[in-house]
Amino acid sequence: MAIPLGTENKRQVYIVIGLFAAILIGGVYELYGYFSEPSGPPVPKPAATQPASPAPARALAVSSSQAAQGPEAEKLASTGLDPTVHFERLAQSEDVEYEGTGRNIFSAESAPIPIEVPLKTARNTEVAVNTPPPPPEQPKAPPIDLKYFGYTQTRDKAMKAFLARGDDIFMAKSGDIVDHRYKVGLIQAGSIQITDLSYNNTQTLSFQAN
Repeated sequence: MAIPLGTENKRQVYIVIGLFAAILIGGVYELYGYFSEPSGPPVPKPAATQPASPAPARALAVSSSQAAQGPEAEKLASTGLDPTVHFERLAQSEDVEYEGTGRNIFSAESAPIPIEVPLKTARNTEVAVNTPPPPPEQPKAPPIDLKYFGYTQTRDKAMKAFLARGDDIFMAKSGDIVDHRYKVGLIQAGSIQITDLSYNNTQTLSFQAN
């Protein structure tokens, strides 16, 4: 059997239900936040870096000037310095005379100290002269192995000589080559000129009858 509730009682019931729902939602939110946070300590967020402001132009000019000129010189205190010139001290230094026992280098009349002449120098003073080697001797030409034993004369007065070499007989006029080696030159009745082409040597052979 249902018990009828009044209007005031219904309103109180709704308020209680609303408070209970709010408490339930708040508890669920707190539990969610507790389990969702990491176990370790919180990591701080990096601060945003701001670009360094450029140095003033005057400071840059000073640093570059110092780098070009090097370190600054040491500054001395002016106390205790005497800028006065003391002439009496300068005169004392000028009155000092040379009193050496050897030769006076400031006098032209002093005799030079004798220097002993060494008996023999340590170095070899003989200078070798690089003379070119003598030219090689030219081989001597052997005597011409020909015999001039006769001649003949043609109608135009040209002469031909008879030459013998061993058992070989040659008849040649001026300009001919005998035995691939000897060149006949001037032919005369009593002599003949023969040039040995192997040695470029010219000899005069006398006439031999036998």
